[in-house]
Amino acid sequence: MTRLGESEARALELLAQDLSSDKTVEDLLAETSARRQLDLSDLSPKEQAELIAGRTVGILPSLDSLTSAIDVARSEGRPLRVKLGIDPTSADVHLGHTVPMIILSRFQRMGHHVVLIIGDITAKIGDPSGRSDERPPLTDEDIAKNLATYRDQVAPFFDFQRADFRHNSEWLAEIRLPELIGVLSQIPVSMSLQREDFRTRLAQGQGLAMSEFIYAVVMAIDSEKIHADIELGGVDQLLNMQMGRKVMEIAGQKPQLVISMPLIEGTDGTGAKMSKSKGNYIPLTAASDDIFGKIMSIPDRLTVPYLKAWTEWTDTEVDAAVTRIENKTLHPMDLKKVLAGEAVAAVHGREAAAAARRHFTSQFSKRSFSDVESLPVVDASHGGESVGAVLTQVLEFTPSMSAGRRLAKQNGLRVVVETEEGQRTVNLSEDDIVRPLHETVTAALAAAGLVGVSDTVYLKVGRKVAKIDGV
Repeated sequence: MTRLGESEARALELLAQDLSSDKTVEDLLAETSARRQLDLSDLSPKEQAELIAGRTVGILPSLDSLTSAIDVARSEGRPLRVKLGIDPTSADVHLGHTVPMIILSRFQRMGHHVVLIIGDITAKIGDPSGRSDERPPLTDEDIAKNLATYRDQVAPFFDFQRADFRHNSEWLAEIRLPELIGVLSQIPVSMSLQREDFRTRLAQGQGLAMSEFIYAVVMAIDSEKIHADIELGGVDQLLNMQMGRKVMEIAGQKPQLVISMPLIEGTDGTGAKMSKSKGNYIPLTAASDDIFGKIMSIPDRLTVPYLKAWTEWTDTEVDAAVTRIENKTLHPMDLKKVLAGEAVAAVHGREAAAAARRHFTSQFSKRSFSDVESLPVVDASHGGESVGAVLTQVLEFTPSMSAGRRLAKQNGLRVVVETEEGQRTVNLSEDDIVRPLHETVTAALAAAGLVGVSDTVYLKVGRKVAKIDGV
């Protein structure tokens, strides 16, 4: 078994346990956090390719071509050269920027060689269209300062000491007009017109500057100059990376493989990309409590995409957690807390993650409902009312039976049992709505392995809580 396989087996055991337990989560975090330095060189070419592909939008020409490239490089005793371009236009770095760095780290730990291209020519030009004030031209001093800040902030996710740094001014500042014209003459204008923003502007009667057509070609020369085997970039850079393949063909080189990365959705759940301008981002300079709290505020649907983007979890582990949520043996809130711990641990360390978890719990999650004054009480020992009847008629927590079913479907209807160790939660199903309350609560206690704790049983309906007597 590979080193990653052994780690996965240990993590799966923990994922099957109670993830509301601080101890279980700390053990899981210790296992998954250690993977950020795990040697992956014992993976087969197919396993390496699949581990990379599992976190990408696509691979050109194909996953098989990546597997073959890794296999050939291994047989020749050389690493693949993996390229990522960086434009140091800002000193502000957020979690969205770490996504390609995590993939680059995996390539490094598989034994491949990473080349980071610093786009100092790009930064000095600014936005080529002249239509944006978000990317003004920068000086050499600006670029150096931003790059240093970027390296410091992203360092927890990537080993910069094992990467090559190249400034594309090394070759672009020296390129001669005949060489550039020779390349441009072999590239059809239609390649640039594949860009949707270009087509939209032309359809609206707006102009396009010649620099905008040339820009992608000039950037593609980077791949040709460093003889890249693979280029990594956001899916919004796909056409530019494909241009790199074309320019390499023109130069008589084997075209690079292209790996496109997802654009991470912001924390506000609107579907917009994470960015500083929209305020829906998590800065890497944020304190551990702030990172934890921002993660806990995201919609539940973003938990799995964020797990895939920022952690070293395998697909098998993510699937195991999702399965538990679907069969209601794991509450989405508990999984989100695990995710928040992962993000804090990556930036500030595991001890800070544990402290942030405790702080969040003490501030936002009542450890004991007995501390809450004037809770309504329902007696489950007589009457035989159904759960739905109790919700609508006795407690008046929901306006109708169907509203109760919707809550149950969303994992918002729960029996909570308090012990000296803390709270244990059992989710109720839609079918439980029509069952007698006493029968339902008794079954929930049995499922939790707790009996004889009638003075510490509660019914939680969304954010409303009632104490249950008589069980």
